Amino acid sequence: MTEQLPVAVVGAGPIGLTTALGLAHYGIPYVLLEEDAVLSSDTKAGTTLSRTLEIWNRYGAVDGILGAALRIDEIGDIDRATNTPRASVQLAELANDTQFPFVINLPQQKMEPLLAAALPEPVRTQHRMTSFEVRDDRVVLQLETPDGPQELEASYLLACDGGRSQIRDALGVKVVGETLPERYMLIDVVVDLDVNNARDYPYLAYFADKSEWMVLIRQPDNWRFLFPLAPGADAPDDEDLLVKVKQFIGEVDRIELLGSVVYNVHHRVAEQWTKDRRVFLMGDAAHLITPMWALGLNTGALDASNLPWRLAWVLRGWADPSLLDGYEQEQRPVAIEGSGEMAEAARKYMSFQRGAVTEGTGAWATAYNRTLLSVRLDVEGVGDWSMVATSATPPAVRAGDRAPDLVLHSPTGRTTIHDLCRDSFVALYFTDVRRRPEIPVNQSPALQHYAVSRWDAPHDSGLRDRALFDPGSVATNRYGVPPESVVLIRPDGHIAAVAPMAAGVAEQLYTHVTGREVP
Repeated sequence: MTEQLPVAVVGAGPIGLTTALGLAHYGIPYVLLEEDAVLSSDTKAGTTLSRTLEIWNRYGAVDGILGAALRIDEIGDIDRATNTPRASVQLAELANDTQFPFVINLPQQKMEPLLAAALPEPVRTQHRMTSFEVRDDRVVLQLETPDGPQELEASYLLACDGGRSQIRDALGVKVVGETLPERYMLIDVVVDLDVNNARDYPYLAYFADKSEWMVLIRQPDNWRFLFPLAPGADAPDDEDLLVKVKQFIGEVDRIELLGSVVYNVHHRVAEQWTKDRRVFLMGDAAHLITPMWALGLNTGALDASNLPWRLAWVLRGWADPSLLDGYEQEQRPVAIEGSGEMAEAARKYMSFQRGAVTEGTGAWATAYNRTLLSVRLDVEGVGDWSMVATSATPPAVRAGDRAPDLVLHSPTGRTTIHDLCRDSFVALYFTDVRRRPEIPVNQSPALQHYAVSRWDAPHDSGLRDRALFDPGSVATNRYGVPPESVVLIRPDGHIAAVAPMAAGVAEQLYTHVTGREVP
């Protein structure tokens, strides 16, 4: 790659950190700017969904996160009035869909340092952007730093500077939606609910109630409670908080309050996410989502999955700059009508209001939806996208779906489908290698080709280097495409296209997506 200006990422919260990890993964120089002296120490988001774990895995940061987190394979649903469980969400249903058939609990103030530690270049703290100018081929930033005023030239400017984004305001972009009259209160307590006061609640449990619902979250070393405050109500004092907790969990022998925070609840989305293909809004700067079902931070992670690979392909000359338009085209409807409306429906479900969320028709669909594996993006720009799986069993994959991640076997060992597309587009040819199908030789770092077959490729087939063994046709059956089909998967793990096998078809599909021929 030729010498190039860095990408400037403003804001070192979870989305800024994840975005910087993505840029580093693709070898794109970046500068991550944070105006505060340290990363956030506030009590914030605590649950991370499977799709975000897949993103961190692609970017090489998941191991440290998993080591510090608590893993959960069941999401509880409890009627508060009777303290009896309703149907819980069993995430083990996803064993043939993802390497992470679970969600995790880890508070944001512990998550952020782990993400930062995985970065090759450190966060530049106490660097506040005061202004910026968009030019034809770059963005020029003015900064206040510990060493005085500085000017920074960047190839792109990524606004990860939160719900009060100064970059969004400088662009004159309006935010539409609503701020709810009620607020949420989040508290952390030390209490023994495992031994002396055993409750055996799932590590993530939703207590639904018409008068006052509550979410119970088992953190690695304490318990977290989230509940609404009535409009205009003052936050309870410490003693009242502990009384409130006991109203949900009953009497206990000892309980200690660690901390609390009150925050407003929004469903607000920016009307425009990009400016001149040089400035991009991400995370809370682009959308503020009611944090029900962990849809706040995890929706932002989808932004940080979608944009870095596009920037990499354009900067490498592997794609036309128009590829960048797909970021807003795909992510904005997910935030407006997908995560935002799903979170609102979940909030109503918790309080037994009309308009409650409609789950899928079975255990698999429910688990798929609650982990954000169900996101199908509008890859063709025709309004065909979805956040909700509704079939009782996994359907055949379609363009825009997140590619199911299953184990396959190469001649050198075990791999997964997401491992294959970690750094490139991948064309999977679902075929019978005994028939010696025409599979292109892998000669480009931008597009790789692999046959997927329940038959291991014979050593005299000429396909040994690009054939993947699928014992029992598990992956083939999960994808559900007709025999002799090619599935083109993007670097972010979403399916770009499904088409019949034919000479040059994968290359044609790649060109359709990127606007450039395969390099």
